[in-house]
Amino acid sequence: MNGVLIIDKPSGLTSHDVVNRVRRILNQRSVGHLGTLDPMATGVLPLVTGSFTRLAQFYVTSEKTYEGAIRFGLATDTYDAEGEPTTPSQQVTLTKEQVEDVAARFRGSIKQIPPPFSAKKIHGVPAYKLARKQKPVALEPVTVEIKEFEILSVDGDRARFRALVASGTYMRSVAHDMGKALGCGGHLESLRRTAVAEFAIADARTLDELASPAGKSAEDFFVHPRKLLPEMPSVTADEATAARIRAGRPVNLPEHSRARQVKVFSGQRDLIAIATRVAGTLFHAKIVLCGTDAPVHR
Repeated sequence: MNGVLIIDKPSGLTSHDVVNRVRRILNQRSVGHLGTLDPMATGVLPLVTGSFTRLAQFYVTSEKTYEGAIRFGLATDTYDAEGEPTTPSQQVTLTKEQVEDVAARFRGSIKQIPPPFSAKKIHGVPAYKLARKQKPVALEPVTVEIKEFEILSVDGDRARFRALVASGTYMRSVAHDMGKALGCGGHLESLRRTAVAEFAIADARTLDELASPAGKSAEDFFVHPRKLLPEMPSVTADEATAARIRAGRPVNLPEHSRARQVKVFSGQRDLIAIATRVAGTLFHAKIVLCGTDAPVHR
């Protein structure tokens, strides 16, 4: 079973927990995800199954959209609601204008220190493993990009927001740093991911829906392959061309001579390869998705 499945991840499960459940539901070992979500967070978690796990390389830098809430007046060691307090709790009442003024500092390209409880590695060891043992966690600032950051509402000590961010951005760090900037501390109270790349929350299914599909097959919940990687043109190969691609041989695709990469289909739904232009109209498969048991990389 090869495809992309969008799960609406519930709070309390790790991304790996979700992958394991889907493996059992589909009775398929080859399942991966396209970017983790913290256990507390909910929302869009794209999963790839079968040979489509090879598509993960094309989603490493995908943009993500979030909605959530920041609570001010208390900082935590994890920078979210599941952590232990690191500052005394204080009552604060903020205006939308105050929060918007600080939020403006976090738009665009900024330097951000990842949370100590994160998967960032220090000398090969994930930071969260050191943090759990109460060992020093010295993470260097990294450049991230927050393309949109809108404060939707402010009610006392809580601010609701919507953000569009580049890969590698931690909204937990944004909440923590905004609390510091306001002088009262802060942490991420809730977070829901509403989009990853071309995948939106409207495409998502719950684990319960997948486990009890109500007369549908599990494959009915998969994203149509033609909707994947929309920035790449699609070409439908005839049988001879498809056979050459499956065999790892170069092919001519004159109708897409200007494209750097294309999605190659056999029929409407059978995505067989991602091909890269070599020169002129000549393309070679970067990865072959059907007709081979091992990935072909070029």
